[in-house]
Amino acid sequence: MKTFFIWSTFCLLATISCNANTKPDSKIAFKTEKSHLIHTTKTDPDTRNIQVALLLDTSNSMDGLIDQAKAQLWEIVNELSYAKCGHHKIKLEIALYEYGNDGLPSQEGFIRQVLPFSNDLDEISKELFALTTNGGNEYCGKVINTSINQLGWKKNNDHLKLIFIAGNEPFTQGPLDYKDAATDAAEKDITINTIFCGNYRQGIDSMWKDGADITKGEYSAIDHNRETIHIATPYDDVILELNRKLNSTYIYYGNQGAQKRKLQAEQDANAQSYSSANAVSRTVSKSSGFYKNKSWDLIDAAEDASFEIEEVAKDKLPKDLKGKSKAELKEYITEKSTARKEIQEKIKEVNKKRVQYLRDHSKKEDNNLETALLNAIKKQGRQKSFTWEN
Repeated sequence: MKTFFIWSTFCLLATISCNANTKPDSKIAFKTEKSHLIHTTKTDPDTRNIQVALLLDTSNSMDGLIDQAKAQLWEIVNELSYAKCGHHKIKLEIALYEYGNDGLPSQEGFIRQVLPFSNDLDEISKELFALTTNGGNEYCGKVINTSINQLGWKKNNDHLKLIFIAGNEPFTQGPLDYKDAATDAAEKDITINTIFCGNYRQGIDSMWKDGADITKGEYSAIDHNRETIHIATPYDDVILELNRKLNSTYIYYGNQGAQKRKLQAEQDANAQSYSSANAVSRTVSKSSGFYKNKSWDLIDAAEDASFEIEEVAKDKLPKDLKGKSKAELKEYITEKSTARKEIQEKIKEVNKKRVQYLRDHSKKEDNNLETALLNAIKKQGRQKSFTWEN
């Protein structure tokens, strides 16, 4: 049996207003002083970050938990998209590690950083679905310490800084004492949350609860082999049709634009591979402020006031746009932006009915990864003035 944790989805993942479902400004900002396309990002001093480091054990006893993570990713993202923090903006960042796999370097403690802090939901989904399991050694203290030292944690304590780790082997394994790693985390205002895959009492006896207690984090015990039940609703087909329309509003650009557009479609397919209801959950995530693709999509890029465009690299645009003039391209982007906002609003409206249907027709799951993750984030977020409403 091995240690592991995850999540997904999420996203989550782009700078948004505190209410991630607030309708964005419809104005498209273009500047034309320079002869090349520039996309810059400014740091907003009023931003409050939610930083989550997910430490995934990819040993072969964790297949069930990985499946839960894949199946529950988008519902987790959706719930987090309701985050608010007064008048502050929120930036959600996810980092991903794998460990406990014999295929990883032994000199590194069988640990690999899969992704540093990222707000790219498609990349997170891609890496999650690419994980494979193998036997190995699971060193909780070591992987926690590595994530603390390698990642770009915010220094200001107003931010929410969380580590999640799950598994079913003793928390004491490995060359580095988990108490030292947890003490270091506490000094940096990083909270460690532990999820034991098995009996609640057994997790306590194997020091999983103590690992969380040192930083005043949450300890949970779950059934990691429980299959995720997706409830179909009368609104699913409508939302999936809206997803097809939403995808048609994306305009790729740049060296990796076409590849990123393909990645988006692949992650739609990955979600669908678990069920149509899971694909619906991903579509809802794509209607939220967490799902932004400024690095490759002209619509998202043009919403940034710092975005400048004079000449778009014609050979890095879709074939049907390469012949358009600058004015025609700007008009086309504006039209697509308006269409996207309308589609996203329709998705949100239909999803409200879907959510109510699920509340009326499904039992609350309280023994899975999604519940353990969200309960901890919300509880610790409230201590720093974050709230969640939907």
